[in-house]
Amino acid sequence: MRESAFIKQNQTKWEDFEKILAQKSPDPDNLAGLFIQITDDLAFSQTQYPNSKTTLYLNSLASQVHQNVYKTKKEQKSRFARFWTRELPLVIKTCHKPMLYSLVIFVASVLIGAFSAANDDTFVRLILGDHYVNMTLENINNDDPMAVYKQTDEASMFLGITLNNIRVSFLVFLLGVFAPFGTPFLLFRNGIMLGAFQYFFYQKGLFLTSFLTIWIHGTLEISAIVIAGGAGLVIGNSILFPGTFTRLESFKRGAKKGMKLVVGLVPIFITAGFLESFVTRHTELPIFIKAGIILLSALFISYYFIIYPYIVFNRSGKKRN
Repeated sequence: MRESAFIKQNQTKWEDFEKILAQKSPDPDNLAGLFIQITDDLAFSQTQYPNSKTTLYLNSLASQVHQNVYKTKKEQKSRFARFWTRELPLVIKTCHKPMLYSLVIFVASVLIGAFSAANDDTFVRLILGDHYVNMTLENINNDDPMAVYKQTDEASMFLGITLNNIRVSFLVFLLGVFAPFGTPFLLFRNGIMLGAFQYFFYQKGLFLTSFLTIWIHGTLEISAIVIAGGAGLVIGNSILFPGTFTRLESFKRGAKKGMKLVVGLVPIFITAGFLESFVTRHTELPIFIKAGIILLSALFISYYFIIYPYIVFNRSGKKRN
């Protein structure tokens, strides 16, 4: 794009920003949204017109916005809350398409795993291992099919599971560097395991029992892995499709966006680890309690990662207008 065309396309927006900055008490959330837009324009200008007056102007404008956003202690204290209520949801909104692709890959893998288990008696043992299958068969014979969740004390189980889930999520994200194979491969592998696992219990007439037990923690855990897969696809796309940016600049932006998304999943993995360690083991819980936890978990994921980002995005648009 010619520099003159770039200026013409964005000049009115920049002038509006200057008017907002001239206000005595501009809204901090509004300024945060402006800062994102200005830094986007600045990054483009630095890439295409590094020594131009336009780049100097945008750098100055970005500095003014930054100073206004972070100039008071009160605003600094609210930085943590703003990350969860505004910054992260806006990042999630831009990642909805990669997250959808991640979900499609995962669901397809689950179906492949279930189909394979249904048509090959050795498939479950191949995927889950003889030790696990034999142990579970013994638990079923002892009328306690979910006994595997009772074998370790709660605190040790919580720490081990939570750290492992966080490790897996970061691995799924980081393998996005090996686009387009890294992240999809891990999603495929985990989906195959889940499909084979659930079909194994279905074959034993224990699908509902397993579902109401496993998905107490699995609703959050599996959702978070799929979302981490979306973050991995973001970094992969930034490498494969840099657009108007240099490949390195595109990678930096994709990595930053994806990292924010993965960091946002840490509390979810902690909660899932707590449920798996302290709640899932209580197989004697009434069905309505188990179903209630699963439903609340699904509602939270649906609201925070699908609905709420649109609310924040639309609210930001109204403030800018």
